[in-house]
Amino acid sequence: MTKRIRQTVRARETVAGGTRFSLELRAEELGDAAVPALLLLPEAPAAAPAALLLHGYTSHKEMMSDRVGRALLGVGIASIAIDLPLHGERMGPDGPRRSGLSPLELMRNWKLALAECAISLRYLAARTEIDREQLAIVGYSMGSFLGVTVAARERSVRAVVLAAGGDLPDDMPLVAMVRTVVDPVASVRKLDGTPLLMMHGRRDRTVTPAQAQRLFDAAREPKQLRWWDAGHHLPAAAIGEAAVWLAEQLGALGRRRTG
Repeated sequence: MTKRIRQTVRARETVAGGTRFSLELRAEELGDAAVPALLLLPEAPAAAPAALLLHGYTSHKEMMSDRVGRALLGVGIASIAIDLPLHGERMGPDGPRRSGLSPLELMRNWKLALAECAISLRYLAARTEIDREQLAIVGYSMGSFLGVTVAARERSVRAVVLAAGGDLPDDMPLVAMVRTVVDPVASVRKLDGTPLLMMHGRRDRTVTPAQAQRLFDAAREPKQLRWWDAGHHLPAAAIGEAAVWLAEQLGALGRRRTG
């Protein structure tokens, strides 16, 4: 039996190319957690493809929705961006850089984030405006670690974009423990047949080119790795290219031409 997802619509506004909703999602398996989200729905004659957008460390849903979500809206793809635990509206007084997290707390937050990603995909699939057969994940930095893990678990995911992402750094605190929950290399090997696009800066010092190459080498076809003359923050042109690639994978461009 499918468990129910409860939504609270906090605001709705018309934007260029569609509608933007500010939401809060709850589900029984999340316990007391409430997930703030931004949903963008395109103006479309039929159900649209959609993507789950996952932000990076210290970032928030607005960054992903305003930059990536708007680009996707322009090619006919809906999106939902969520605030991950300890980020955005869920940030505590010490922010996501809060020190003193015990290993158990750290693992709890990684596991909670994965559960919230799965529920967000389920929420997209339940909406009549969304084509549940054409769902994708776009992850940036930390969001890419989570994104590839979720994509390996969820059969509904048809394409994956990882921006400024790669394998976990070897010097990450408690990296062996984290890998028991989130292991990008182990996960990417399970994406057999799921199209993968990686976008990375040649001068990235946060998630190094070596980490990106390690993840890409572990992935199976079909896959692409596109390098940019950039650091950890990729240019707008990279976002535009990723949006077009995703539209091609999900059939959004053909829908817009014939709609």
